[in-house]
Amino acid sequence: MHTPWDGITNDPLFLWLGLGGQLVSVGAFALFASVLTFLAWRDPPWLRPFRIQSRRPRAQSLVLPSIGRWAVNNAAMFVVLLAVWPWLRPARVHFGALPPWWFMAWQLFVFAALDDFLFYWMHRALHTKWLFKNIHGIHHRILTPWAVTGHYMHPVEYVATGLLMLVGPVVLGAHVATVFLWIAFRQWEAAEGHSGYDLPWSPAKLFPGGNGAVHHDLHHAKIHGNFAGYFPHCDRWFGTMIEDDRSAR
Repeated sequence: MHTPWDGITNDPLFLWLGLGGQLVSVGAFALFASVLTFLAWRDPPWLRPFRIQSRRPRAQSLVLPSIGRWAVNNAAMFVVLLAVWPWLRPARVHFGALPPWWFMAWQLFVFAALDDFLFYWMHRALHTKWLFKNIHGIHHRILTPWAVTGHYMHPVEYVATGLLMLVGPVVLGAHVATVFLWIAFRQWEAAEGHSGYDLPWSPAKLFPGGNGAVHHDLHHAKIHGNFAGYFPHCDRWFGTMIEDDRSAR
């Protein structure tokens, strides 16, 4: 009896998008988070002007638990990808000719805007009483973020965030190379958003209106508000904006 999962390990698209995308995700976050966490730990004087919170970075008891949760969450994500692959397989993600750089850049911007809009509503829902108590509250044990804590969260939240990330590539149809760039950027966003620093040379600044590190750091400081992950627009439109008050601290 044949099932939709027959031959999945021999499917080139699964090996590239499913397995390859997972490896890009793991490798990118490991690289970005380790560098940014090391910098926060060392707290070099040249980096202090870019520190978001006025308090000195404290010793992080969540470093090792964050690594453990990150490993568990990636395992959960891979299992879910296996489960939903028969429905992802017909998507328009492809291996065709590599598109020109400007087309890839346009798609990356659309991916970021769409992901941010969807993430806003998912994140806002996670702040309802039951979901916050049982799922999202784990992530809010982080008060003074370090990059390594970017994926310190419940597996349900991690998987939901990962699936949202795939909506843009699936809907628009993207080259696998563009998807890899998008996954790497999204992991940079996760690490930088929890790094505790507003880095002026961040590649995320290439996106108009992007202010992810400050925006998300204020969310951890205040808890209610700034539900979007990167752009401030949704929080402004829907009345959940926390203004940057660093000058008053």
